[in-house]
Amino acid sequence: MEFSQSNTADKTASSIGRKPCSVTCTTLSRRSRLSLGLTALALLVLIPGCNYVVLLGYLIGGPPQLEPLFEKETGKSFTDKDVRVAVVCYAPDELKYQFDNIDHVLSKSISMHLAQKGKVDVVRPDKVRTWLEENRDWDTPVEVGAAFDVRYVVYIDLADFSLYERDSVNLFRGRCEAIVSVYEMKADGTGRPIFSRDLNSAYPTQVPRSASEVSYDTFRMEYFIRLSDEIGRMFYPSFNGDDIGYAT
Repeated sequence: MEFSQSNTADKTASSIGRKPCSVTCTTLSRRSRLSLGLTALALLVLIPGCNYVVLLGYLIGGPPQLEPLFEKETGKSFTDKDVRVAVVCYAPDELKYQFDNIDHVLSKSISMHLAQKGKVDVVRPDKVRTWLEENRDWDTPVEVGAAFDVRYVVYIDLADFSLYERDSVNLFRGRCEAIVSVYEMKADGTGRPIFSRDLNSAYPTQVPRSASEVSYDTFRMEYFIRLSDEIGRMFYPSFNGDDIGYAT
């Protein structure tokens, strides 16, 4: 019945000299473009001192996408064909005493961000964790890469991590200092570092959060999400303004 009704509508449309879909869609498309153009022109008049060309492009084409640092510096991509990635995080004992399993928690969170937001083929973090626990004498990320037959190993070397504002127990501000490196593996099981970036992270970026407004566990979770995305954006595209929500 539905198929018959559709044919009838097409014939009716043909009998009066118009196409049932293409003209309508084109008209709507033109109207949409006209609406966007008028909106852009109105804002150009109302907002003084702005870059008119940038604003017009933003309104019509969307926010400008930022190229990942890794791709910009190496010309390589985690989403290339047949690329698989492993994530490893190292934390010194003093940090693990303060923040239980911080290395594994961060590795898992970064892996999830790469997989979900970056569409990267990532080794399951629980498998990496099991291998690390069974091979406690591992020395370099290359050993991990060889064990899982991956193309790249993301290695996060944590130097410092905290959740409180300096000299305060009533204000939260997450901080992390680390070196983020990428090792490229070869078919023979050897590898070499091809990317390295110092990370100095702070969240919120502008003002700390009061401990009376949010619980310790909630803030801790929020910061791990923020930190994982901050690291992940070295490898997948992001947009100008993505950090606005992390200011407070």
